[in-house]
Amino acid sequence: MSASNGDAEKTKPKKTLPEDSQTKTNSRLAQLSLAALGVVFGDIGTSPIYAIRECFHGEYGIEVSHVNVMGILSLMFWALVMIVGLKYMIFVFRADNHGEGGVMALTALIRGHAAPSGGRRLPGVIALGLFAACLLYGDGMITPAISVLSAVEGIGIITPVFDPYVIPLTIVILIGLFLIQRRGTARVGGLFGPVILVWLCFLAVTGAAQIVREPQVLAAVFPWHAIRFFILNKLHGFVVLGAVFLVVTGTEALYADMGHFGTRPIRLIWFALVFPALVLNYFGQGALLLNRPEAASHPFYAMVPSWAMIPTVVLATLATIIASQAVISGAFSMTRQAIQLGYLPRLKIRHTAATQIGQIYVGPVNWMLMVCTIALVVGFQSSSKLAAAYGVAVTSTMLITTTLFFIVARRRWQWPMVWAAPLAGLFFVVDVPFFLANISKIFHGAWFPLVIGGAFFILMITWARGRRILADQLRKVMPPVHQFIVDLASRPPDKIEGDAVFLTGSPYIVPVALAKNVKHNRVVHSRTVLLNFRVEDVPRVPNLEKIKTEKLGGGFYRLEARYGFMEDPKLDTVLALARGHGLDLNPETTSFYIGREKLVIAENSAMARWRAGLFIFMSRNAADAVSFFDLPPDRVIEVGVRMAI
Repeated sequence: MSASNGDAEKTKPKKTLPEDSQTKTNSRLAQLSLAALGVVFGDIGTSPIYAIRECFHGEYGIEVSHVNVMGILSLMFWALVMIVGLKYMIFVFRADNHGEGGVMALTALIRGHAAPSGGRRLPGVIALGLFAACLLYGDGMITPAISVLSAVEGIGIITPVFDPYVIPLTIVILIGLFLIQRRGTARVGGLFGPVILVWLCFLAVTGAAQIVREPQVLAAVFPWHAIRFFILNKLHGFVVLGAVFLVVTGTEALYADMGHFGTRPIRLIWFALVFPALVLNYFGQGALLLNRPEAASHPFYAMVPSWAMIPTVVLATLATIIASQAVISGAFSMTRQAIQLGYLPRLKIRHTAATQIGQIYVGPVNWMLMVCTIALVVGFQSSSKLAAAYGVAVTSTMLITTTLFFIVARRRWQWPMVWAAPLAGLFFVVDVPFFLANISKIFHGAWFPLVIGGAFFILMITWARGRRILADQLRKVMPPVHQFIVDLASRPPDKIEGDAVFLTGSPYIVPVALAKNVKHNRVVHSRTVLLNFRVEDVPRVPNLEKIKTEKLGGGFYRLEARYGFMEDPKLDTVLALARGHGLDLNPETTSFYIGREKLVIAENSAMARWRAGLFIFMSRNAADAVSFFDLPPDRVIEVGVRMAI
């Protein structure tokens, strides 16, 4: 290169984003961060209301002393650093399924990724991930109960006269929260971020005001205070870990909502705002207890001056309602994923907002959550007793997430064992003690989320197993499509003008509705389309890859529609995309045939009779294909078939 060319290279201006583009990018990041603040951080952000209290005043409360306060604060600080900051924000967030996070998406990622040496599916690991997802239903019932109840209990601190109204008011708030789900929260959702922002600023200010009076609490960032705490308190100190763990409940929500906002806004808002605000408030409560040990019954509200109690209770109640909303929406989203992945029967899913992602409503799940949440409030009567039941499901899910992360690191990312094993080992060293400490809560109500999770797990594996059995039976009795077309050519039935679409579970096996129609009526349409909806182990399938059409001959066509587990398969979308592939179908003139199974228990059933009965019950109560796929009702013909399972 000549000197003149070299000088030209040096003087050439570097490419930078235009100022307007940079401004738009920053503005978009700020908007996403504010939205994430309201949806993602509500649960973990409301833990200060009860976490410190449970360590010193709860079921296993420990004596309020300088050593114990410093030890608890140190444990809380390092739990936030190691679990939320290191494990999830830095490493687990990398294990996304095409941008989607959460244990269900992680399980689908493993399920869809064949091993390099033979393609084993690891069914045991997939079942483990499925169980972790089911546990979140139990967590979704306890979170609204403990969050709202702990906030409303503040009115009893204002004056004991309000004590009898705490439970009724909590129930009224919860009923209202579940009743508005059908209408959606899009209209008020824009307020969620600003409310949580105000809440976190409030946490930071009230905590800092106490720290100024007792700055020595800042020394709790050094881990030797936690070590000293365990040495002095031995078994009792270990059991208190179950209460310390309350500071990280809601961490799975950060991972599960990653697909809605992306990793950058969530990481930014955590490290810049949420983490500092939580630490300041926890340390502030610790500083308060060093001066006023008698305030251990409710240190959060004890930091607030009497004139600010009513606004604080109102703000805390709003924050806990928002936290509960995020958990409820998460349960709806997870249910949709389970349906699409074939683990639950079809349920009617209602979209409550046309422009916002994730705004869906699943009626049966909503009413189940409402009944169980209210039952928890009535049964436990206080947030302190509910805290004793909280944590087992979450710690179990975190342990399973670590296991799944290790498998993804080894099988998908091809990390060497010398890197993956020590990192997973570090996470296990943190997760296992919290899990063991929470196990001690089983006889204090922690059995409830485990029972709920176990019940959902049985439902899911029963449904998946039953569908596989039925599919195997159909493969045995129904001919392959190509053979069916050959047979029709040798004995051609009458042809009638028009188009017919037959929905089929397998694109290569003749659907029962078509076989019966030919057998009994001896007619086929001039154009017959076999439509198969196939759900992939990815969140979304691009429109360019969604549709595959194939001309089979004899007037038959195969139409495969591929969808992700975060998408809703709809007929109008399929037909619009099929036109671009040369297959033009008018839904107003096309006949749609679907098979309806009449199920009975076989004498030699491949499933236990109670599971076969459960499968039949779920099948009978599933949403019909007409509403699920949005078929035109007046153009649908249902063909019944009796099958034994």
